[in-house]
Amino acid sequence: MSALELIATWPVSQAAAAQITPSGEVETFGDPDQPFPLASITKLLTSMAALVAHEEGTLDLDESIIDNGSTPADLLSHAAGIAPDRRSALAAARTRRIYSTAGYDILADHISERSAMPFADYLREAVLDPLGMTPQPLVGSAGAGAVASVNDLLALVTAWQQPLLIDRSTLTRAMSTHLPDLDGVLPGFGRQSPNPWSLGPELRGGKSPHWTGSANSALTYGHFGQTGTMLWMDPVAGRTLIVLTDRSFGPWAVEAWPAISDAVLSANPKDD
Repeated sequence: MSALELIATWPVSQAAAAQITPSGEVETFGDPDQPFPLASITKLLTSMAALVAHEEGTLDLDESIIDNGSTPADLLSHAAGIAPDRRSALAAARTRRIYSTAGYDILADHISERSAMPFADYLREAVLDPLGMTPQPLVGSAGAGAVASVNDLLALVTAWQQPLLIDRSTLTRAMSTHLPDLDGVLPGFGRQSPNPWSLGPELRGGKSPHWTGSANSALTYGHFGQTGTMLWMDPVAGRTLIVLTDRSFGPWAVEAWPAISDAVLSANPKDD
């Protein structure tokens, strides 16, 4: 049985998924063109747009852009001290990792001001159109408001794995931990010490518990969303997993996601 077939046993009404094998083959489950609300996987789109903005001179990752001295790099890695869902500071910048969707909205507004266009238009020109993605218009938050399909996300992961939209040096920096010693709470999984994060994707590191599998390497990166969505890329295993569902994150996902991750990672390459 394919690891993706485990999804048929989950308590969800609709789901779509894909895995990329070490040989580059793509296996899907469900309808890969069906759109789902991404919730916080949206941050992988917004952060890539911010990296493009940095390269073209619209944004400087290391400039202070808000009153507490935080930089775009701080906002992308949840190190700015901004509250999760409101644009106010809970802590000094660069002292602890506070997961903040509001921080992404602050950054998106800054890009919009600098580029003189709505952020949704900038995102489309910088990321969506070049990758051939067809998400619905960004609704609400730049940190949680995108709607897209598995096939859209298959296009997105290529830009996080290869220097398609940005230079390799920028991609390398983006995938490195920003302020590696910061502690913080990983939503749904408790306090992590340290709680590594790159400029957009979450880095697995040695976190436990975690939404990826016990077999995922420390270099695994990706994101999950409160709408029951998850995406990880493991460069050591050479595998990628995308799963979109119509059920909000909860105890079911805490159990199901690590299990399917380990099943994908334990597959024999000869069986792919």
